[in-house]
Amino acid sequence: METEPSKAEQLEQLAEKARSCAACPLAQTRSNVVFGEGNPEAPLVFVGEGPGAQEDATGRPFVGRAGKLLDECLAENRMSRKHVYICNVVKCRACVVEGRSVQNRAPRPAEIAACARWLDPQLTIISPLVIVCLGAPSANTLIHSGFRMLAERGQWFTNGRYAPHMTAALHPAYILRQQGAAYEEARQSLVKDIEAARLRVIEARKAPKL
Repeated sequence: METEPSKAEQLEQLAEKARSCAACPLAQTRSNVVFGEGNPEAPLVFVGEGPGAQEDATGRPFVGRAGKLLDECLAENRMSRKHVYICNVVKCRACVVEGRSVQNRAPRPAEIAACARWLDPQLTIISPLVIVCLGAPSANTLIHSGFRMLAERGQWFTNGRYAPHMTAALHPAYILRQQGAAYEEARQSLVKDIEAARLRVIEARKAPKL
C-alpha cells in the first residue's frame, strides 16, 4: 500500500513544475523562480507580493533588507523561519528592464492570475490555520479586492479560501521606507501583528473541530 507523499514532498513536486513555468511574460526576465520556503507543516504562513532583485538572484523569498526585518520581527516573537512558511503571490520578479537598468514594479493582474496555478495548490497543500498577508497587494489577492491597508490592517477575516484565519500586516519593504518615529511605529506594528497571529494559532489549535 503506497503512502501519501508528505507536504514537503508535495511542495517540492509543485516547485519543480513551477521552475519551468512560462505562463506569463515574467518568465522572460527572471533569473530564478522564487517558490517559497520554511516549514511545510507550519500553521502560520506569510504571503508577500513578489520577489525583488536579491530574491530573484537566490531563488529564496525575503532575503534582502525586507527579509532581514521580517526575521527580526519573528525573532522578537520567539520564532524563526523554521516555525513558519513564507511565499509570495507571484513567484517571479516583476520588473522593468531599460538597458542595463532593472527596476521592480507591481505585478499586473494577468501575472497574478497566471501565478494562481502555483499559489492555490501551494497554500492548499500547507493548509495553514493562519495566513498573514504582507502588504495590500497580497491582501487584495487573498482576503478581498480593494483591501485598504490603513483601515483594515490587523483585522481578522475568518473562513477564507486558504485558511480559517487571515489578516494583513505592513510589508517590511514599506516599513523600511519610513523614517524616524514613523519607522519605529510601523516596525512595532509588524511585531504586534506577528504576535497576534501567533496567539491566533494557539487559539485555533484549542478550538474544537466541527
